[in-house]
Amino acid sequence: MGKSKILVTGGLGFIGSHTTVELIRAGYEVVIVDDLSNASEKVLDNIEKIASIRPEFHAFDLCEESRVFDLFARHPDMDMVIHFAASKAVGESVENPLLYYHNNLYSLINVMRALKGKQHKIVFSSSCTVYGQPEILPVTEGTPFQPAESPYGNTKQICEEILRDTCKAYPDQQVISLRYFNPVGADASALIGELPIGTPANLVPFITQTAVGIRKELSVFGNDYNTPDGTAIRDFIHVTDLAKAHVLALDRMLKGKQKSNFEFYNLGTGKGYSVLEAITSFERVTGVKVNYKIVGRRSGDIEKIYADTGMADVELGWKPELGLDDMMRSAWRWQQYIQQHPELTAT
Repeated sequence: MGKSKILVTGGLGFIGSHTTVELIRAGYEVVIVDDLSNASEKVLDNIEKIASIRPEFHAFDLCEESRVFDLFARHPDMDMVIHFAASKAVGESVENPLLYYHNNLYSLINVMRALKGKQHKIVFSSSCTVYGQPEILPVTEGTPFQPAESPYGNTKQICEEILRDTCKAYPDQQVISLRYFNPVGADASALIGELPIGTPANLVPFITQTAVGIRKELSVFGNDYNTPDGTAIRDFIHVTDLAKAHVLALDRMLKGKQKSNFEFYNLGTGKGYSVLEAITSFERVTGVKVNYKIVGRRSGDIEKIYADTGMADVELGWKPELGLDDMMRSAWRWQQYIQQHPELTAT
């Protein structure tokens, strides 16, 4: 395959940076847009170290319509997009819903409008939060949506509706929505990983920051759920496995294998781990104890969720290869790298 040009929005973020590396390895020419609200421009240097190519980079907010249209006007041959750019913290979305509705909807709408009239391909960064709290586990692609538990989850439901409706109106458009479960871990090089600005919203960076002494203790939100140890259960997936699925989704579209022009797939390991199991795994592979305490439940959290990933296996040819211990080990190596490179977290 010759080099195809692809826009990766939010490409310096956690999943975006790992996917950028995999795209470059697969022969794509990557253009990144990121507003740097939850990422560092220095990540670009490390992408170059890993992949030996420095992607073209633009720093702006995709909610700025004119900037989006101008970018596509300057790249008329760019008709593929992987859309990661979004605000993504469940708790923050409960506290500041308007921020989430504005950022997450307008960024997608502007990209879609800029592409209107082109025969384009979009891989959308969705989430298992679209399912709400499912009544039956594991979650399949046919699981009915329940009301979203947070504004963040609701924005993902709405974005999928926008994509579905647009695909009906414009049959030449091709979209694959990837519903992630809980991405964690870091690249094997330990040069890129999850880099939250300020207080982490996700479990694993809070574990690693507590273990290294940045945080005094880790709050475990609730131990009275209907689960074996009372803590919430999630389907953790290694970010490298997740990144590779995006390349396979593009390949599926480029080879004309889609059965409809709007498809969606669950991406997880198919196994649920509790918060306490995740902490235990981290302590086992690192030998470092984590100071944690049980606190009340957090608004917007669901009790338990894990995936049935059979459809991604059959249709995309994708299977996760890395387990929970691999995820925790790589996350710890990344945290140690961050400690040695404070410029990454400088604001």
